[in-house]
Amino acid sequence: MKKILVPTDFSDHAEYALKVAAQIAKKNHGEIVLLHMLELPGQGSDAIGSGSDIPEIMFFKNKAIEKLESLMDISYLEGIQVSEIIQFEKTFEGIINISKKNNVDLIVMGSHGASGFQEMFIGSNTEKVVRSSDIPVLVIKKEEGEFSVEKFVFASDFSDEIKSSFAKVVDFAKKFNAHLNLVMINTPNSFKSTDLSNKIMQDFVANFDISDYTFHIYNDTNVEKGVLNFAKSINADLIGMSTHGRKGLSHFFNGSISEDLVNHAQRPVVTFKI
Repeated sequence: MKKILVPTDFSDHAEYALKVAAQIAKKNHGEIVLLHMLELPGQGSDAIGSGSDIPEIMFFKNKAIEKLESLMDISYLEGIQVSEIIQFEKTFEGIINISKKNNVDLIVMGSHGASGFQEMFIGSNTEKVVRSSDIPVLVIKKEEGEFSVEKFVFASDFSDEIKSSFAKVVDFAKKFNAHLNLVMINTPNSFKSTDLSNKIMQDFVANFDISDYTFHIYNDTNVEKGVLNFAKSINADLIGMSTHGRKGLSHFFNGSISEDLVNHAQRPVVTFKI
């Protein structure tokens, strides 16, 4: 986690994320890339090429520069190398593109979530980043104060397809000296016995260099509720999930538990792309 990308729209939730990113950067001797996306009304492929739009574009850009400069002078960023980027692009696409161009290790984002019709038909930019990002995304929902990860919940079915993403989970946990609470959620539609669940998890972790962990099996009506309720029961500091990055009709019909958690959880959530 040497380079952390923090997108900001200058909201309170974005500042919550920046404060967490600052703590992570200090602990890891890392740097922060502070990104503001200028998604102008009616923005299209030729939006910036119109001469009549230039004064408006410069006005918004100059205002964004002023706000970024003010942010960079905040006391909790003292001692951290911080660079700033202003990008003219759709928000979630720009975040993904900037993260790749700058070899970012972690994206830290604030989110207030989405619900109802907004969640179904639009979704939050954070949700879209979670779906698309190849690097871990840490989502912060409220003011965290001191950000420490002693109890890290990672929920999964522990199938072979998540092995590559789980290696990132283990690395993430070690960087925070976190205890991994590995949990399998049993639901009425996908029930496994305790013996079988334990065997699946034991066989899975045998492939990894991991020692600070415990297994848990939790029963609930669906996976999302199970993860949230289990995390609450142990007062977890962080919830981790792997995400498939489904798009289009596949995503619409199948949904994504990780994205639902990002919308509905009040605890921090970190996602790892399969």
